[in-house]
Amino acid sequence: MIKSITIVVAAMSCVGLAMAQSYPSRPIKLIVPWPPGGGVDTSARIIAQPLAERLGQPIVIENKAGAAGNIGTAVAAQEKPDGYTLLMGSLSPNAVNPHMYSNLGFDPVNDFEPIALAYTVPCFLVVPAASPFNSAKEVIDYAKANPGKLNYGSSGIGSSQHLATIMLQKSTGIDVVHVSYKGTGPAETALVAGQVDFMVDNPASFPFIEAGRLKVFAVGSPERNPAKPDVPTFDELGVTGVHTSVFYGLMAPAKTPKEIVDRLNKELNELLQTEEMRTRLTKMGAVAGTGSAEDFRKYLISEIERYGVIVKSAGIKIE
Repeated sequence: MIKSITIVVAAMSCVGLAMAQSYPSRPIKLIVPWPPGGGVDTSARIIAQPLAERLGQPIVIENKAGAAGNIGTAVAAQEKPDGYTLLMGSLSPNAVNPHMYSNLGFDPVNDFEPIALAYTVPCFLVVPAASPFNSAKEVIDYAKANPGKLNYGSSGIGSSQHLATIMLQKSTGIDVVHVSYKGTGPAETALVAGQVDFMVDNPASFPFIEAGRLKVFAVGSPERNPAKPDVPTFDELGVTGVHTSVFYGLMAPAKTPKEIVDRLNKELNELLQTEEMRTRLTKMGAVAGTGSAEDFRKYLISEIERYGVIVKSAGIKIE
């Protein structure tokens, strides 16, 4: 009996090994649950081509936008778990939206196999170039002295910019007015034009900073960002708890074979460790994420729990 069990286990191991060696044998679809041009789409395109070269098969990006990432994410959850449909997971649908929507259409933990964390980016406190403020302290001091007088932009309710500013409000006690836009681009356009007073924005603001159209005062991460080493952290400024890492990572439908998940994890991690990729990510203000699939699962669960507290404290609910 024991001998029979050993033979079965050995046979299953051989099947798994053969599956990993033969995968992939055809193109892979990568679902991006957002429109082209945004942060999630950019993250997918940064890794898709070099990862495809390593795998020996094309990776075709399919944008399925809608409902703050929920629609495309729900579609990905229902796909066949064979490694030929992947999801570019990100903060909103995979960590924030579970606390804001009563009907997601998917379970953020049980409907997916996390593969690997690609990278994270923090948010930066930025103001228009023409702003009278010249430091984070000046912004905060004015907001304290003038409740409700300053407004800030974001790419939408529950977005990273919105939640990062809620963290800033909780830490400092300031009262500022939220102006929600349909995407980061429109919000940044309004900020540059002086239609809003500030944003706690992601590195999409870098071109405006480098062009002298925005001023940057602080970064929402425990350590300074390599792309902007002269910009202090909120912690350094005495504003604690404003940590706003937006994440991007590869995921697959639940029950995708472990051998395939492990292969994809290995290839993505090796890609992220190349000098070319690290240089590119550093220029973007991004921090490469390396680790096992289980490490990514634990990270996702911790972010779901962390943002649950933030969303609940802010009383945000969409439906």
